[in-house]
Amino acid sequence: MADQVTRSLTINAPIETVYQIWANFETFPHFMQNIERVIKTGDGLSHWVMRGPLGTQLSWDARTTRLDENERVAWNSLDGGDIKTSGQVIFHENSDGSTEITVTLLYVPPFGKLGDAAAHLFDNPEQKLEEDLRNFQRYAESQHSGRSYEVGA
Repeated sequence: MADQVTRSLTINAPIETVYQIWANFETFPHFMQNIERVIKTGDGLSHWVMRGPLGTQLSWDARTTRLDENERVAWNSLDGGDIKTSGQVIFHENSDGSTEITVTLLYVPPFGKLGDAAAHLFDNPEQKLEEDLRNFQRYAESQHSGRSYEVGA
């Protein structure tokens, strides 16, 4: 069963900074707690490794389907990986110079119904996205201000 989650957040940083950080998937381990690494594997392609439920390690390949500068980033996972996901982030520049992002994520938990139960028991997807977005907010704002920020630090 797929979970779809949509969340919006305002970040006190210019749209160019926010977009550049999000469009560079290799930065995700800096602000997403369960992402161990993201490796660019080709034009618009990346390989993802994350910590899964109950101490498992999951990996998948993804394709970037839209990369509209300062407007939208969209992606979907490729067949054959442990995770099936797709999503997009829409960027909006506010009049005060801050940036609003709206993230929509579709996620099919691994391991069927057992994985769905484990995901909700140990790591609620909606709560996880909210935590990761707050971490992204702190990371992007720290990059804009020149401060340092690492998730879990």
